[in-house]
Amino acid sequence: MMNIQWYPGHMTKAKRMMQEDIKLIDIVVELLDARMPLGSKNPDIDSLAGQKYRLILLNKYDLADPKATKEWENYFKARGYFVVCLDSRKNAGMKIITDTIREACKEKIERDRKRGIINRPLRAMVVGIPNVGKSTFINSYAKKACAKVGNKPGVTKGKQWIRLGGGVELLDTPGILWPKFEDQQVGMRLAYIGSINDTIVDKRELAFSFIDFMKNNYCNTLSERYNIDESKDNFEILSDIAFERKCILKGNEPDVDKAATILFDDFRSGRLGKITLELPPE
Repeated sequence: MMNIQWYPGHMTKAKRMMQEDIKLIDIVVELLDARMPLGSKNPDIDSLAGQKYRLILLNKYDLADPKATKEWENYFKARGYFVVCLDSRKNAGMKIITDTIREACKEKIERDRKRGIINRPLRAMVVGIPNVGKSTFINSYAKKACAKVGNKPGVTKGKQWIRLGGGVELLDTPGILWPKFEDQQVGMRLAYIGSINDTIVDKRELAFSFIDFMKNNYCNTLSERYNIDESKDNFEILSDIAFERKCILKGNEPDVDKAATILFDDFRSGRLGKITLELPPE
């Protein structure tokens, strides 16, 4: 198994900035990838958030196994979080977010009311790991292009306040990971979903690991997608995908690296189907 670590310098700076800004915040809105909610949950956020109200957004739920997503929703609700499932690219689930934020912060709203403070905007810090969809969520929520969007991790490098209607202000923050993955399986799965910079991983080795996962958990999915024999070893499977997609090098050799790129593009876009990489702990 590859030893994956990715913690560039701007993440250290971003974490310090978030620690300074948390005192200005009423609620922490944390985006998780619905395909691996616990693995995409930065453990540093819990200590950073302290006693602030918490809302979890299970983003990209359209790409995840619906049954597993429901289990994850129940898992986080049982631990005191407010939870909304959404597909921020298609605005699915967006309508209830303001109401959910107000519900989560109702004690604060009531305290303000008793002090004569009416209609003060609720301030929400939006956090999450790289490439989890924070900027897309913010633009969909605000109904305008407020945040820079990209399909690579690390697009957002600084903080940005976004003022919305409905009495909510958002503080966008850069996506941050944590300094060391204690479980390398987490690092591998983060690489599957694109939260680790593709340029620092061996995509062929990553593809072999992903093929193992698919064989064990979503049997025949690769066979149906690529018209290949899934019982072969992983290198042969990747080679067959290359031939099937006409990724051929000189000498009629399969371009397995390009096949690995195709495999992950298909997974990340949902063309392999609705796939969840992990289930809630017992």
